Amino acid sequence: LPSCFMSPKTRSTKKLRILVMMHQDLVPPESIDGMSPKQVAEFQTEYDVVSALKQMGHEVRPLGILDDLSVIRDVVKFWKPHIAFNLLEEFNGVGVFDAHVVSLLEMLKQPYTGCNPRGLMLAHDKALTKMILRYHRIRVPKFLVFPLGQRFKCPARVPFPLFVKSLTEEGSVGISQASIVHDEAKLAERVGFIHENV
Repeated sequence: LPSCFMSPKTRSTKKLRILVMMHQDLVPPESIDGMSPKQVAEFQTEYDVVSALKQMGHEVRPLGILDDLSVIRDVVKFWKPHIAFNLLEEFNGVGVFDAHVVSLLEMLKQPYTGCNPRGLMLAHDKALTKMILRYHRIRVPKFLVFPLGQRFKCPARVPFPLFVKSLTEEGSVGISQASIVHDEAKLAERVGFIHENV
């Protein structure tokens, strides 16, 4: 891990080449002087990470990624970073594809921060995660899955109210007051909304 995760006494004095991977639209400017908090808010995390690593004396290269894996391969091949700091939450607009980006890093034998591909895949599948937890006798709420592209059918004796959310998205995407449903009609409506919009 980068030296920022070490205590001051053990902090390495070695200058590292750190690749900071982020969404193309979130690459921060060199300076935020004169910008309002509202302007900075969207890329605040990316700016803070890049700034902190630079202040620690590391050589930092922010890399904006949208839908082209070759940019990662090229910078790893030619710049040879010591570590990739992964801030990506999606690839090509699809949240679950972030696991495949990390798979590429593993195939390139590039050390990186954060979860491995298997962990990311599990984290994006709430139903599978709950099944694994239940297998290990960890109590989790009961749940239903309504697959995308299949006709909605509500099982008998569903214990309303229910909380409806995306199976794969994170960060409260698609969650609102309407996510709490009290009958089958509202359940069907909210499932349809999630399928069409999230």
